[in-house]
Amino acid sequence: MVRLARVSPQQSSAVRLHVVTGKGGTGKTTVAAALALALAAEGRRVLLCEVEERQGVAQLFETEALPYEERRIASASGGGEVHALAIDAELAMLDYLDMFYKLGRAGRALRKLGAIDFATTVAPGLRDVLLTGKVCEAVRRKDKAGWPVYDSVVLDAPPTGRITRFLNVNDEVAGLARVGPIHNQAQAVMRVLKSPQTAIHLVTLLEEMPVQETMDGVAELRSAGLPVGAVIVNMVRPVMLADAELAEVSGTESGANGTGGASGNGGGAAGNGKRRTAVAKALSQAGLGGARRGGVAERLVEPLLAQAHEHAQRVVLEREQRAEIAGLCLPVRELELLGDGVDLGGLYRLAESLRHQAVAPAREDAHAPVAPDDDEAPDDADDSENAEDARAANVDVDDD
Repeated sequence: MVRLARVSPQQSSAVRLHVVTGKGGTGKTTVAAALALALAAEGRRVLLCEVEERQGVAQLFETEALPYEERRIASASGGGEVHALAIDAELAMLDYLDMFYKLGRAGRALRKLGAIDFATTVAPGLRDVLLTGKVCEAVRRKDKAGWPVYDSVVLDAPPTGRITRFLNVNDEVAGLARVGPIHNQAQAVMRVLKSPQTAIHLVTLLEEMPVQETMDGVAELRSAGLPVGAVIVNMVRPVMLADAELAEVSGTESGANGTGGASGNGGGAAGNGKRRTAVAKALSQAGLGGARRGGVAERLVEPLLAQAHEHAQRVVLEREQRAEIAGLCLPVRELELLGDGVDLGGLYRLAESLRHQAVAPAREDAHAPVAPDDDEAPDDADDSENAEDARAANVDVDDD
């Protein structure tokens, strides 16, 4: 088989795990999928993981529901590939029991008895440990030649409201289990999540509630020592009018800048009358009926002015929210609103936009050294088992 081109040493030392979160409704799954395609367009082999059992990735790529195995779902123009994995907590626990306790068939018997479901439901934080552990295993996994099986891993993570707890739960588990496999697993996961190879990107909209949740999420992540990447503003609508036109439509001197009085430039009854007359005349000249009183053109004036006023008010709000985002001092990327919705073609379009914006910037603390890996030997000892797990999951570890 043809081996994919490897990324450069400079790229390989940069961010490899991209965690994508955001308030519900901001389109974080779409952004995660587009990011995976953007990275693949640079010649990378990418694994896109989802952990919420919603099969959102399969819907976006217009494919059948994803099983608990890694499979290729897309190719990119740059020669890269996107593989996907829907992580199931129960099956991840079976992998864990087999890897550390060699239970094999006994583990599957426990699942039939309902013990696995009970454990992942009742044990505090265990479910999140298993999910994050599976993702970090994919980041660490190497082929026989010592190359990473995946150049990049993208995680469609839980919403912003619980992202810090989801990612930081391994610290809690490590504090409870001082020794043994669980302790080592938790420590290995946290080394990946807090290393310069990880960046957590937050998806938002230019609306007050999503932006506020993004600001709160960034503060929580920073407080927990987790690495923040970029803010990705999704569904950005274009500004249709120049500032002077926005000011005139909104009836304020500063218009889109959000200042000025109601009686400013173009305000008052006289100004409104002039605007209506000018709009009616323009509609008539465009062939949309005569400008006479009661004509088609005149009947269109009020709805058009109302839409223009609404547009001006929205621009004011969006500029205020952009200022709030800028205050976070993080890289900001923007994705346009696709009027016809996001189909597969639209997904590639968003990916191209992310690629041009260099969506994988250095995280805010990328200059920090990588934490020493105290458990390097146990992690390396697991490589052969990881390779066997990969083959069982239909991942060709020799031909990546």
